Amino acid sequence: MSIHLNGSTPGPSTTDNTIATPLEPTTSPQTCQASPPPDSAYQATTTPASEDPEDSAAARSPPTEKDEVTYPEGGLEAWLVVFGSFSGMVAAFGLMNSVGTYHAYLSANQLSEYSESTIGWIFSVYFFLSFFCGLQIGPVFDAKGPRLLVAAGTVFLLLCIFLLGSCTKYWHFIIVFGILGGIGTSLIFTPAVSSIGHFFSLKRANATGIAAAGGSLGGIIFPLTLQSLFPILGWARAIRIQGYIFILLLALANLLIKSRLPPRPGGSVLPDFTIFRQPAFALVTVGTYFLEWGLFVPITYLTSYALASGAMSPTFAYQLIAIFNAGSCLGRWAPGYMADKWGRFNTMVATILGCMLSSLALWLPATVLSSSSSSSSTNTDGVVFGLLITYALIMGFASGSNISLTPVCVGMLCDTDEYGRYYATCYTIVSFGSLTGVPIAGAVIAACGGSYWGVAVFTGGCYGCALLAFGTVRVMKVGWRLNVLY
Repeated sequence: MSIHLNGSTPGPSTTDNTIATPLEPTTSPQTCQASPPPDSAYQATTTPASEDPEDSAAARSPPTEKDEVTYPEGGLEAWLVVFGSFSGMVAAFGLMNSVGTYHAYLSANQLSEYSESTIGWIFSVYFFLSFFCGLQIGPVFDAKGPRLLVAAGTVFLLLCIFLLGSCTKYWHFIIVFGILGGIGTSLIFTPAVSSIGHFFSLKRANATGIAAAGGSLGGIIFPLTLQSLFPILGWARAIRIQGYIFILLLALANLLIKSRLPPRPGGSVLPDFTIFRQPAFALVTVGTYFLEWGLFVPITYLTSYALASGAMSPTFAYQLIAIFNAGSCLGRWAPGYMADKWGRFNTMVATILGCMLSSLALWLPATVLSSSSSSSSTNTDGVVFGLLITYALIMGFASGSNISLTPVCVGMLCDTDEYGRYYATCYTIVSFGSLTGVPIAGAVIAACGGSYWGVAVFTGGCYGCALLAFGTVRVMKVGWRLNVLY
């Protein structure tokens, strides 16, 4: 059998989102074209080289409604949905990507008497709920669409940001930022990503990457804005200005995010963990777990490390997270664009490798240098400064795919009408990594006597495990050949 890969022209296609060998290849063997056309699709159809017409008609299953799903792959309505998702991501993920700024400020002010690990639980609860709530949100999206979910997320996020300025005690921050912010982010994040899958199939990675870049843009704008406003206006008024920006962004998300495909007939909003019986999906979930376990460590502690190292001024240390997010902004779009050309899992494996190498080859040497120097020296500070800037840019770019490509890789393992369920189930497990990663990193810092080399090793090790999981799925699907699009 040979494979004819569809072009980019929208039209009827199956909703099987993978080009690779299925898990039971003996029942439907397929091969992959090593050098597909630039606009090749991920949907593949098999056609025997020679067959009897009558046998072909008998073997061909009758078309079903599911087989006739079409995707616009563009157009005004589709790109407006992407823009709405982008706006929602600027608010929801902008909040998430500003965690390093909040952590550094609170550690030096309202929560200065608490340990790093204790403060870390505030943000871990936030990360956990941001992904764990998808367990129910994804199936609700499949059955009911995104409108009510995005509206509820808007209420939670606005309550979070406007109440945050009034928080003074530890439990205030747990409830307002951790719980309200986490639920609100999940209610925006899950339908924003899933809605794009209703309008794009061949170009889904590119469209998802564009929307996800909004989170990194928010991670540039908000830390720089807050860093400038804190000394002038103080904590409360600076946070409320961020809230006014959220109102505009979330209004656009409510107006533009929509679904297109009809709800699944007889669909249930109850979770279904039986999908973990699929080895590929289980491995992708494990890999994503380690991705998120490692990702939020530099996002949370990079600014705190820069302040502790003394290699740069406090002002520039706060700007370091904006540099990280500037790299991530490009890193969320570019890998998505490349993934549609070179393969989604291929690109994912390459970017995970970049995350691992940058953590071990750039951040780790910087932490060792700063911790081994008994006193500050100009030469050492200059080297650490250069390593941190380079790490922030490279790690930001490489880690951008952690958000933009993971949904697309999950989508390759399921039918489109089950995309929300698969995606939400994956991130329900992943959320437990988000819950524990930051406090573990805080405990590692304490165990290392306040040095940060341990968290650099922890981050690199997490990405090494993720590389193994995603690499195994690719080998399971298409083997060891490097020139196969997958």
